[in-house]
Amino acid sequence: MKPYLTSNRINIALIGLFILLGIGSFSYNQYLISRILQQEQSGVKLWAKAIEYTSNPDQERISQNLLEAARYLRQESFVPDSVIKMIEAAEADRASQTFVTQEIVLSEDRFLVPRIIVDEQGEIIFSNHVDAELDQDLINHYASMNDPIEVKLGSNENTQVQYVYYGESPTVRYLRYFPYIQLSLLALLLGIGFVSYRTISRSEQSNLWVGMTKEAAHQLGTPLSSLYGWVELLREEKKEDDFTQRICNELENDVIRLQGVAERFNKIGSEPELKYQRLKPIVQEVVDYMKHRLPQLGEHVDVLCQLDSGVQANINPDLFQWAMENLIKNAMDAIKTSATKAQVSVKLHRVENEVFLDIIDSGVGIEKKFQKEIFKPGYSTKKRGWGLGLSLTKRIIEGYHHGKLTIHETEVGRGTTMRIILTVDMSELEGEDLAASNA
Repeated sequence: MKPYLTSNRINIALIGLFILLGIGSFSYNQYLISRILQQEQSGVKLWAKAIEYTSNPDQERISQNLLEAARYLRQESFVPDSVIKMIEAAEADRASQTFVTQEIVLSEDRFLVPRIIVDEQGEIIFSNHVDAELDQDLINHYASMNDPIEVKLGSNENTQVQYVYYGESPTVRYLRYFPYIQLSLLALLLGIGFVSYRTISRSEQSNLWVGMTKEAAHQLGTPLSSLYGWVELLREEKKEDDFTQRICNELENDVIRLQGVAERFNKIGSEPELKYQRLKPIVQEVVDYMKHRLPQLGEHVDVLCQLDSGVQANINPDLFQWAMENLIKNAMDAIKTSATKAQVSVKLHRVENEVFLDIIDSGVGIEKKFQKEIFKPGYSTKKRGWGLGLSLTKRIIEGYHHGKLTIHETEVGRGTTMRIILTVDMSELEGEDLAASNA
């Protein structure tokens, strides 16, 4: 399985988990809010009915009649004691109910639900726990949240009707914001987890890179020494054959090149030594080497150079040439199936304190959906290959040379421009200009 596919699946899984947790949290929060609102509505209705009950004069008359009946019956000898006790019990219940309703009305701190009482003309006559401006807009707002409760005061022809409008308690208002706070914290935790995972994953990849490269360097050492010996033996045996001597020279160049590759592998994982030097000879050497290998690769590619000879930067020549070889080889591979003229251009120039090295091909280009994937380990459009070339190149340029490797331009069917950007310290530029002026 490709590593970048696994990474994408993990990202999708994390996003899916975040969405599920968000939906679950929001749903449960709405359930809690609905339950609290039901209790608040019941509490406000009870409060309104308590006001209505305590203000009813009929209740007071009933109490007085019960008391007078009890006094009268005590004077009558034929009335059983049980009847008198029933009347006294009824009065006690009536007094208890009155006390409870008065407690409900007077206990203003028991309910923190904002309430407004208006009369039949719409005039505000009472408010409680309201922290906003008392006006018609607020009443309309409360009416849109809950149906007003009708309260009847008095009895018969003296009845007055009032209306209780009420909103939501601070608890409910806070709970409405809670899912967003919870989701923010959850997103933060998932973000920390994702960054931690990426850090661990990159550390494992780095260790894998180091192990593979050092093992490759070790394995290459013995056969390279043997190859060098065989080349020298062949050169001694065929001293008179010019053709064989030319072949031996080319073989020796390739062996030296392979030794350089082995040395590059040894430098992966350790801090490379960077030296401030001219880039043109280093770039030109890579281009010339790739040109000589084009016939062997079966390619018909024109390689053009436009190099500013005065450009300098801090580089490690071995690693920098390795990165360039990968980019030029990829450029050549990209134009295998191109219908346009096969051409690779290498351009080197500097703008202020930034050095730009462009590798331009006339190949097939890169589709937009793949532009973010090509630098990931394991991504490859070839049937053979591990998909490590561009990932390694990016590591060399950005990790070791503190530069940037980007897709500067690309268009399907027209080609691609890969750009290396190196930053030059201004003090070095000033020293370079001073040396040039003294010369």
